Amino acid sequence: MTGRAPLVTQGLPQPVARADQRIPAYVAGLPRVLPATAYADFDDDPVGPRVLANPPDNFPPAGDFVAGTEEEPLRWPVDPPLGYAGRSGILPLEAQENSHFVPMEDRWRIGFPEWDRYNRGNPPRFEYPYVPGSLWDPYHQNLLKGDYPIFGQNTFLAITAVENLLIETRQTPTPTSPFESTGSPGQEEFFGDPDQFFVNNNLSLTTELNHGNGPFKPADWRLRVTQIYNMNHLVADELGVVNPDVRRGTARFRQDYALEEYFLETKLSDLSPDYDFLSVRAGSQFFSSDFKGFIFSDTNRGVRLFGTRNANRDQFNVMWLDQTEKDTNSLLNTWDDRHQNTVIANYYRQDFGFPGYTAQVSYHYNRDAPSFKFNDNDFLVRPDPVGVFAPHEINSHYLGWAGDGHIERVNISHAAYWVVGEDELNPIAGRDVEISAWMAALELSYDRDWMRFRTSYFFASGDNDPNDEEATGFDTIFDNPQFAGGGNSFWQRQQIGLFGVNLTQRNSLVADLRSSKFQGQTNFVNPGLHLINFGVDADITPRFRIVNNVNVLWFAQTETLEVFTFQSDVDPFIGTDLSTGFEYRPILHNNILMEGGFAILLPGEGFDDLYAQYRRDADPLVQVFLNAILTY
Repeated sequence: MTGRAPLVTQGLPQPVARADQRIPAYVAGLPRVLPATAYADFDDDPVGPRVLANPPDNFPPAGDFVAGTEEEPLRWPVDPPLGYAGRSGILPLEAQENSHFVPMEDRWRIGFPEWDRYNRGNPPRFEYPYVPGSLWDPYHQNLLKGDYPIFGQNTFLAITAVENLLIETRQTPTPTSPFESTGSPGQEEFFGDPDQFFVNNNLSLTTELNHGNGPFKPADWRLRVTQIYNMNHLVADELGVVNPDVRRGTARFRQDYALEEYFLETKLSDLSPDYDFLSVRAGSQFFSSDFKGFIFSDTNRGVRLFGTRNANRDQFNVMWLDQTEKDTNSLLNTWDDRHQNTVIANYYRQDFGFPGYTAQVSYHYNRDAPSFKFNDNDFLVRPDPVGVFAPHEINSHYLGWAGDGHIERVNISHAAYWVVGEDELNPIAGRDVEISAWMAALELSYDRDWMRFRTSYFFASGDNDPNDEEATGFDTIFDNPQFAGGGNSFWQRQQIGLFGVNLTQRNSLVADLRSSKFQGQTNFVNPGLHLINFGVDADITPRFRIVNNVNVLWFAQTETLEVFTFQSDVDPFIGTDLSTGFEYRPILHNNILMEGGFAILLPGEGFDDLYAQYRRDADPLVQVFLNAILTY
């Protein structure tokens, strides 16, 4: 496609002679105000536009004219494009033929005249239209973030650098060392000092090369690579936390590097004239299987077939994953095989029944093969170090229905899943079990001006008889739910340990008695969960938002906990989780983002039964975190 820039010639001085030779395609970066010597002298028309005395190197060529037989076309300066455009990769194919139009071969780099809208000299603290950018300016159009092609008209390069720093202080039930020593002399009670301090820093660089025709047409192909360098530091107040060997002390610092994402995507076919398509993507890639990440949300290696139908009203995915092991401390991917395969298929329909509401159906299959694994800190994670801990295979099938959007003024998000399958040797049941469990979640919210009022309910079924042949406690594959407060909630954010396994995992809702969400196997003999949430979000200013949540939690069934902890009676009430968080965007977009939060878990009788110290109730548990994310 070739653009033409019109010329208005009325009242202009005589045309300036053109150069003898043809001029190559213009180079972006031509100064908007040229030296005075570059312009023709026309004092008789001080108001009119200025014409170049000689064409610059980026001036489009004129056609061949014989002197005295045809009038030479008026030559006109070419305004540079906004932002940092880099060199054009388009050679001129059409010469200027008259004074009315100037050929512009590169449609992405058609420029704009300099314009000081408010006549103030374009001060940096004001937002102006048509503001020129620079190489290091990611907030305006930039060649490095895919606004201009680097080859031809359709090949783009996008580079994204992210600095993500997390600082977190937390309290979790922490046993005194069951091995050689306790953290403090004379300490006798089983649970010791709960304080921990954690710092995690990820520096990532993503490079993407894609070929397409703008945002409305899917890419013909895409190549993407993400590298991450991680540093993490943990300080605990008890021995046996960073390593079973108490000689390792109470602090741990680790570094890690990973090629987290690497994939090639190509379009297989156009399915309709409305830009519907079928594409395939192979390699390590991020995938979330539903709106809220209830079942699977992770970056891992696999092959994904995806596309759209009905003018993008319908979307579909078929995904096969061959998971790799995670590094224990950085949680980044390694090159070691996890011995786990997952198949996911889902289908979305927009405006299903109501405008603005999207429905989804899905299927997940997870095969976790027998394996034996000590993590990087020398703790056993596969099989779970409880009961009969022998390698065993788990096969599970999830059938789900979910939805997200709004119905009139009410926002709605919901999900329901039923899982069936078989665990060849469940460590708690001590036998092979048939899996049959389910979960349900519903969130309703209403927007009133600058506030959103929310309420939600989450249910995961529990197992009422851990010794029979049925496993009815719900567990996920690799969840990361954004629900009921998300990472601001204490219950969801923190990993709460219980006798060699975890009552709940980091960034998870279910109480699954699993050694690790990241390296352990699913466990369907667990107590399940009920959660009721009330929340209020408020946009105090366009830059500052606060999120407040109250979660009330209790176990769906306590029989598994009673067998697991050798207690005759465990109360179902877990406690009340109070949290508040904030999001601050100092320059009104997410290139600089500050997040933080405070949460406190007020233990109930059930939590006391599991974690209370000798002859007194369990203490409230607190978390405080600050997360700074800088993106270029």
